[in-house]
Amino acid sequence: MTVAESNRPHPTDASRYVPIAEHGLIGDLRTAALVDTGGTIDWYCPVRFDAPSVFASILDTDRGGSFRLTPDVPARTKQFYFPDTNILITRFFADDGVAEVQDFMPIVDDSREADRHRLIRRVLCVRGSLPFTARVSPRFDYARQSHTVRTEQGLTIFESPELSLALTSSVTVETDGLDAVSTFKLVEGEAAVFALDRIGGAVRPRHCPQAEAEELFNATVRYWRRWLSQSRYRGRWREMVHRSALTLKLLTYAPTGAIVAAPTTSLPEQIGGERNWDYRYAWVRDSAFCIYALLRLGFTQEAEAFVRFLSEDIRLGDGPGGPLQIMYGIDGRSEIPEQMLPHLEGHLGSSPVRVGNAAVDQLQLDIYGALVDSLYLYDKWGQPLSSGHWDTVCEVVGWVCDNWDRPDMSVWETRSGPQHFLYSQLMCWVAIERAMRIARHRGLPADMSRWSRARDDIYRRIMRSGWSPRRLAFVQREGEEVLDASVLMMPLSKFISPTDPKWLSTLDALGEELVSDSLVYRYDPTVSPDGLRGAEGTFSICSFWYVEALSRAGRVDEARLAFEKMLTYANHVGLYAEEIGRTGEQIGNFPQAFTHLALISAAFNLDRALG
Repeated sequence: MTVAESNRPHPTDASRYVPIAEHGLIGDLRTAALVDTGGTIDWYCPVRFDAPSVFASILDTDRGGSFRLTPDVPARTKQFYFPDTNILITRFFADDGVAEVQDFMPIVDDSREADRHRLIRRVLCVRGSLPFTARVSPRFDYARQSHTVRTEQGLTIFESPELSLALTSSVTVETDGLDAVSTFKLVEGEAAVFALDRIGGAVRPRHCPQAEAEELFNATVRYWRRWLSQSRYRGRWREMVHRSALTLKLLTYAPTGAIVAAPTTSLPEQIGGERNWDYRYAWVRDSAFCIYALLRLGFTQEAEAFVRFLSEDIRLGDGPGGPLQIMYGIDGRSEIPEQMLPHLEGHLGSSPVRVGNAAVDQLQLDIYGALVDSLYLYDKWGQPLSSGHWDTVCEVVGWVCDNWDRPDMSVWETRSGPQHFLYSQLMCWVAIERAMRIARHRGLPADMSRWSRARDDIYRRIMRSGWSPRRLAFVQREGEEVLDASVLMMPLSKFISPTDPKWLSTLDALGEELVSDSLVYRYDPTVSPDGLRGAEGTFSICSFWYVEALSRAGRVDEARLAFEKMLTYANHVGLYAEEIGRTGEQIGNFPQAFTHLALISAAFNLDRALG
């Protein structure tokens, strides 16, 4: 029996895990934590998104570590965000009272305090009385490092070889083996505060009295509301669009401007399967699309920070993926080695648990189109590109002109060998076409004759080799007749008219084969093997692309119904994982930037179509 087989849970083991969708997200623009609807923090990597976890019970309920804060009596729970913020509130309704836990991470300007990465949990009893137990069970370095626990001047200090955490509380805390435990009772009007700090270097242990917690709560509310007030969106779906924007901001690493694809690793695309990946890095594609979505809303500072990340933290190279890698560390590093953690069983037994990502060395030509398109929009809606940025664009586009017809792994990062994917050629066309727009608009120097020849060659190649007369549709790759939802980007990128007969025929074919009640599959892995075992759910970004393609094609009623249906698949606080399973459950890393940026774009275009 393999490790993966031995770790797969029996059906009764499902009760040991809270579903992926039963979580909210908090963060401080450097890292993030997941809080489940029962009041437990079951994913948290102190200091930065891609650091080793200290709470990872979402990946192994027994070994991963957690911070549990729950009533000692049966209670119903409800969870929501404090309006227009990323402060998460979990409410408990019991026979003898009602209480709530307010979870947040303060966002502070002082560098030393930012390095504290303080995580605050305030418990308030609002009616009657309720007994509570808090248990803090850190398991350092993905539960690979041992640690000690000691008390010091009213603080509880957890120390491992590479990281130390300090817990302060307004109620009594005792040590219990490797954990810290507090049992207390609150009556109406009373509150308790827990604060967990990363300490070391210039960051010294410090108490968090209730007055300071109140002050930090109010300051955090002001920060998020001030940030959100920049939004220009006034459409029909303001609540969902703004929640998506707040989520994208939470996935931003403030020190560099990098944007992570998701704050988690190895949440499965299929329960019990091997499609488990680490998304805590900055994909060029995902980041570029995020900038597009945020620019549409009016958030130009994030675009400026990302452009600065590209120019200051990333160096163009000559690797297997061309001048750019498909992803980078949030600090701009190029090495992201992938390893497996066999001591963790995985969410619901879905192993392996991976950290790092071996796809970093893949050739994915589509990233160049996403990047240049985002720079085009930044130049249009943000700040004019500098001369240095334009030099970079010219270098990138020159490389694309020479390499657009190479086989690659494309947007879905298949592990079955390179192919001539239509989507990759499409986005190479976008890279060249958007660069030509910038050059014409700004009067910048460019090798227009070379660029236009390559652009036109790509167009003719797609129209000739990407079209299947038998399927009456554009297909996934040359020489095959497999449908792929990535072709939905053809009208969205302005490659083809959204009412072109060939495109309308393609849209019908996709609807018949890949769409299931508004939900869209990327492709059928049984007819297009991707090098991995098992099936997957519908891909939520594709579902929102489908909405946008329908609205652009004039099928506005269908688009609106599909969009409204998609909104019902969001979780209780408006968050989406990467995919939707067969019974509507969220699967894959959570929450995923790709999905939320596509929601924003679909809402914008649908609003415009509805008038």
